[in-house]
Amino acid sequence: MLLAIDMGNTQTALGLFDGDELLHSWRMPSDRTFTKDEIHVRLLGYFHKDGFDLDQVDAIAFAGVVPQLMREWEGVARVIGARLVIVGRETAAATSINAPNPSEIGADRIANATAAAALYGAPSIVVDFGTATNIDVVDERGAYIGGCIAPGIRVSLDALTARAARLASVPLEAPAATIGHSTIEAVQSGTVVGAAAMAEGLVARIKRELGRDDACVIATGGLAGIVAEATDAFDVVDPQLTIKGICEIYRRLA
Repeated sequence: MLLAIDMGNTQTALGLFDGDELLHSWRMPSDRTFTKDEIHVRLLGYFHKDGFDLDQVDAIAFAGVVPQLMREWEGVARVIGARLVIVGRETAAATSINAPNPSEIGADRIANATAAAALYGAPSIVVDFGTATNIDVVDERGAYIGGCIAPGIRVSLDALTARAARLASVPLEAPAATIGHSTIEAVQSGTVVGAAAMAEGLVARIKRELGRDDACVIATGGLAGIVAEATDAFDVVDPQLTIKGICEIYRRLA
């Protein structure tokens, strides 16, 4: 079995695959103080809780942005005797990138583009709501060509509440209307509906630049479902897109 790992700055998404089938997924914090032993114990707990055996994992495919944690995950792979594949330079043969500096592109964005083309066709546009809001663009040949990076929803809300203490308890959910009739509703509108409106505007501009109004638009990331309640800009909401892309990259190399 394959354990696909998407390690972001805030959270790490885990997906257990048997071939192309996603059997189960988990999320854990991307805590920079974790050691390989702590990660190993967490994995044992997740697998045991949901009826799986960690010994069944014979490969780990990894996309990450926190170097110190990547070293710990490498240690975990050695402990459980799993092959480790890191998305990036060593997987270039399995991906298609048409950009001037491929080494600068985040592994999660490569995985998103790969999954989008493989699962939903090309051209396509991925809007990934994570620590940052990333928009990844795939051309009609299935190649990643670039995109946009903006502050994530939680980053923006945290910056606001850090300077306005009375707003700290606002739950992050889509409001019933754009016009907020209370302070809480107004903040929810500004954050969630604001994120949706930004996505709508950027996606519309990208479609014009591509000359393809039929490009498939996929929302992913931990907050995709919340934002999708405030817009009809997305053709697909697939919260597991990144780990599916990591699996696809590994499958092409196997």
